[in-house]
Amino acid sequence: MKGFVYLFVLVVGISGCATSLDGERYRSVEPGFDLFQFFDGTVKAWGLVQNRKGEVIQKFEVDIQGKISGNRITLDERFRYSIGTGPAKRVWQIERLDNGQYQGAADDIIGEASGTSYGNALRWSYRMDIPVDDALYEVSFEDWFWVIDERRLFNRSYIQKFGFDMAEVTIFMERQ
Repeated sequence: MKGFVYLFVLVVGISGCATSLDGERYRSVEPGFDLFQFFDGTVKAWGLVQNRKGEVIQKFEVDIQGKISGNRITLDERFRYSIGTGPAKRVWQIERLDNGQYQGAADDIIGEASGTSYGNALRWSYRMDIPVDDALYEVSFEDWFWVIDERRLFNRSYIQKFGFDMAEVTIFMERQ
């Protein structure tokens, strides 16, 4: 029993080290965010990745081309890096489900991504392997998107491993 209590305290303590936002607080915030409407067409994005110390380890631009077909949107993302390296492209296939829910997949994503819409915000969660030095590490991404207006969007991603925030990604996006 003593071992169980120790393990429980350890797990609860570690889980408190990851950023966790409450989407319900954004449910009534306007303007509302429609993922398909925002990404239908051409979107330009600028972003950076910071490690746990706050140091910039990647700086990049992304050209995103979105195309809707029924309840599915394809997001073709092309990356260019001025600091660091990363994937050159990613193609998301995202399906709109009921009640503000989404699911999606991309070639470099492990399993399926899931999303929930909350008023002006969208939470998008997925797992992927990221290279660090000569090794690959499976991490979780907790992405939050907040629409600013019909042309601009802010994205903050928390890269997590073992319940800890390991890095943060900040991206600004603009419809063209």
